[in-house]
Order: sequence, then structure tokens, then C-alpha cells
Amino acid sequence: MQFFTSDTHFFHKDLLGDNDFAPRPFANVDEMNQTIIDNWNARVAPGDTVYHLGDIALYFTRPASKSDEAVFEVLSQLNGNLELIKGNHDSRALFKHLAANNYVDHGEDKFRFHDVGALIKYDHRQYYMTHYPMMLGIVNQIINLHGHIHHYAVPVKENINVGVDTPEQRYLAQKLPFGTPFSTSEIEQMVTGKAAEFRDKQ
Repeated sequence: MQFFTSDTHFFHKDLLGDNDFAPRPFANVDEMNQTIIDNWNARVAPGDTVYHLGDIALYFTRPASKSDEAVFEVLSQLNGNLELIKGNHDSRALFKHLAANNYVDHGEDKFRFHDVGALIKYDHRQYYMTHYPMMLGIVNQIINLHGHIHHYAVPVKENINVGVDTPEQRYLAQKLPFGTPFSTSEIEQMVTGKAAEFRDKQ
């Protein structure tokens, strides 16, 4: 199966508590990290594919390689094979570290890397996956899945925020536990719900 997520921001202590951008009610980053890991693994099975649309972690320590090692350790606890799209907080050094320590998981590389984005087809639709929301203009059957803007939403029906803080979970029949990647069927619920909301406003 395929799943989608973004903006996990592992280790990012400045997001803890109440803030205007991505409030996360956890006592510390260890609790936040473990919550995401647990909820991720409750949904994703080994051998599944998860598209992570950027901003994996925000963690700085010295030497810097220790940060990359810590992020690798967290990602290694996550089920599934990860297609990583580079976000603005994802350093090339991190990607190089992950690539250097990549391993085979259920017959596939644990990590695959995309500098800008990735495109997949689903049913009669295409998902163009990027970190930043893209203004695609008038398009048919193309949906931009993105992250970056946390608990904001782009006022365009073809743009769907798949980040862990997304407000567009409101289009789902049931809210998911924090950090749970979205399934393809849930993405389709978001697409349908947002399109209906736009029609109702006309």
C-alpha cells in the first residue's frame, strides 16, 4: 500500500506546546517522536511505501554528524520504504548520511531520494508531490500533494496539505492520531471534500 505524510519535524523542540504555526502538545521531543513512530507503525506495514514530502527533522548538535545519526535511528524505526522529497529543513548532509547507510527492507531500498518532487498515477488521477505547494493553474486530474505550511491550507481545490498538522483532515470521516500517514483512500476523501466545499461556495 501507499501512504503520504509531511513535516514530521522530529526533534524540533520549538514546536512543542502552543504556538501559531504547528502547535504540538507534548512534554518533550522524545514523547513527540515516539508518538509519531507509534501511530505511523500502527498504520503502515513493513513493505508498504510512504511518500514523505519533506521537513523530516530539525535537530542541531555538535558534531553535526550526531544529528544525522539520531534522525537515521528514528527513521529506521518506521515501517515501510520511504520516498523522501527534500524539504527546506532537510539538509543535503542528512540525505547523504541516509544514502550512505541505506539498507534493503523487504526487497527494496529503505530510502529513496527526490530533490524536488515525484509524480505517481492513481486511478484516473495524477498526484504531483512536492514539499512546497505548487500553483499549477488550470489542470485536469492533477492534484498537488504538499506540506510546508503546517496547519494552514492553500485556497485552491487542487492543493492538498498532507502534513501531520494539516487542517484538511476535516474532510475525513474520522480524524487520525497525530503523525499517522494518510492512505490513498483518505487522500481521495480530502480531494473530494475540498472540491465539494469549493462548489458550495460558488
